[in-house]
Amino acid sequence: MADVSELLRVGSGVELAAVDAAGVPGLPRRGVARRDPKGWARAELAVLGAELARQQEMLFANAKTDPGDQRRVLLVLQAMDCGGKDGTVKRLARAMNPQGLRIKAFGPPTAEERKHDFLWRIRRALPLPGYVGIFNRSHYEEVLVARVRRLVEPRVWQGRFETINTFERELVDSGFTLVKIMLHISFGEQRERLRQRLDDPTKYWKYDPADVENRAHWTAYQQAYEDVLSRCGTDHAPWYVVPADRKWYRDWAVAHLMLDAFRSLNLRYPPPGFDPQTERKRLSKDETGRAGKVNGR
Repeated sequence: MADVSELLRVGSGVELAAVDAAGVPGLPRRGVARRDPKGWARAELAVLGAELARQQEMLFANAKTDPGDQRRVLLVLQAMDCGGKDGTVKRLARAMNPQGLRIKAFGPPTAEERKHDFLWRIRRALPLPGYVGIFNRSHYEEVLVARVRRLVEPRVWQGRFETINTFERELVDSGFTLVKIMLHISFGEQRERLRQRLDDPTKYWKYDPADVENRAHWTAYQQAYEDVLSRCGTDHAPWYVVPADRKWYRDWAVAHLMLDAFRSLNLRYPPPGFDPQTERKRLSKDETGRAGKVNGR
């Protein structure tokens, strides 16, 4: 099977129109993966999820036992409306221990947040050492929405690219592993997902009339994303584009990307700060002593 991370990683000059949003890069070409891809993906995700949980536990354990271990993982999720960010977060949260997760969804800046620079609220949401952070939207909104909806002057959002690259370099140098993923859906798939929300009363709360208005800016958003991918995809913080029309493939691909990020850390369970043999003997004596007291009453 091809390296999923290498297949999904993008560089300068990316054209989203050339990326098949219903594609399945890295999927095995034969066997059950082709005959029953959804069933195959479910089985694969169970295995990948178990390994993600193990890797997360090792990350947490090392930070807990060694205050000097600053390693942490941050997943940055970006997508057009209905791109599947919420579903992706749910899938990952289900696989990992919630005690070691920090999930933050970013909406429009509040009045307090607008008093500070655009990275202020981002810094406040960063995960602690040993934790996995998930950003549902992120600092990239300030070069996407702010640009397309003309919330700031061009010179402002253009200057933010360099600021973001410097910020991410700072994060990596301080122990962060960044996984930046754009969930790429097609114009037609977005329409279908919006229609499904209108057809299901239990999903009305997820529908925002502004989403239809944003569809009129589809081309501008695609161009803005291409600039983000090209200008902020670096060796230390690359961008990955995951075809997301097929939800089962999206989940499988994101799990692979996260697992590759964990494996790059070469995590191991920390060695004990005590002698296990001595502690076993102590427990044996404790058990014998208690048994004697109970029998001698």
